[in-house]
Amino acid sequence: MLAMNYRGPGRVRAEEKPMPEILHPEDCIVKVLRSCICGSDLHLYNGNVPDTRVGSTFGHEFVGEVVELGSEVNKLKLGDKVLVPFNIACGKCSFCRQGLYGNCHESNPEATAVGGIFGYSHTAGGYDGGQAEYVRVPYANFGPTIIPEGMDLDDAVMLTDVVPTGYQAAEMGGIQPGDTVVIFGAGPIGIMAAKCSWLFGAGRVIVIDQNEFRLEFVKNYAKCESYNFRSLGDPVEFIKKTTDWLGADVCIDAVGAEAAGSAMQTITGRKTLLQAGSATALFWAINSVKKGGIVSIVGVYGPTGNLVPIGNVLNKGITIRANQASVKRLLPKLIDHVQKGTIKPKALITHRMPLRNISDAYRIFSDKLDNCIKPILIPPTAKE
Repeated sequence: MLAMNYRGPGRVRAEEKPMPEILHPEDCIVKVLRSCICGSDLHLYNGNVPDTRVGSTFGHEFVGEVVELGSEVNKLKLGDKVLVPFNIACGKCSFCRQGLYGNCHESNPEATAVGGIFGYSHTAGGYDGGQAEYVRVPYANFGPTIIPEGMDLDDAVMLTDVVPTGYQAAEMGGIQPGDTVVIFGAGPIGIMAAKCSWLFGAGRVIVIDQNEFRLEFVKNYAKCESYNFRSLGDPVEFIKKTTDWLGADVCIDAVGAEAAGSAMQTITGRKTLLQAGSATALFWAINSVKKGGIVSIVGVYGPTGNLVPIGNVLNKGITIRANQASVKRLLPKLIDHVQKGTIKPKALITHRMPLRNISDAYRIFSDKLDNCIKPILIPPTAKE
């Protein structure tokens, strides 16, 4: 089958790889119909996530058709069209029973933090991902969700990560009616977090980024304010000034390990890898939120330490909430939002590219060329 093959930082290509096989009675094999490149994939692509091994296939956002079933799979049938949450969750361990599907212990038992994730390095279990024609899906009685009749596949693939992560970013912020919410990052997750903040009653939503085309997109899509931090001088001072010097009620870090804006953070977190990514957005979020406010983190960092102003967290009495989105928990309400038209996820998709052109797709997305917001990949075996 054709699949993405990671060859080292900044190097990916489409190559023939062996077909996936059923390894456990609760596995299924899914023929991929749509997959996406996520901003989190760029952390892998650029070499910022430890134990990302040559030969890996990335891709944790995909939908497809069930073409093979393990002997104990009874919740699916051949031919079902499914969306597959990016979390690999068993549904039975102590963390899954709490709804913490991003922390499933069975799917990644050697880790002390994250559960299994498709195509996201060996720190997340070493599973191959969905930037391929076919993919093995473990725990098929729990994870895969049948796509509702009539739902566009482009909407469905965005429900595997982008919509749930953006929604949970807002949910973890504990947004109260009238709150001012500041989101750092106008990538797909930040855009969706801005859109979802209104669902929780936000009174004002501000997005900070450095790319004008993304700022224009989020302003139009989420009906929010957007500002280029390059033109603000000190973004923290700007946010304080525009909130009567109190700070925002909620700040969301939707950037993670590759944030720009600080030379020191860039050198230590992206160039020399002395910390687990550049924590500039998190630094700004902590310093921009009001005393007693909430910082919500969905931007991805590596598993080692970061330089953050922890003293300000203590002295300001800040609550920090962070996690990988528990997709399965959120899907019922988010499917309802999509079906009612409250959220229109496929509007974020700007580029549709054949899987064979994956090198170009990564370059365009990584370098923010051609006003690319969200690229999706179409395998040769998928029919439009």
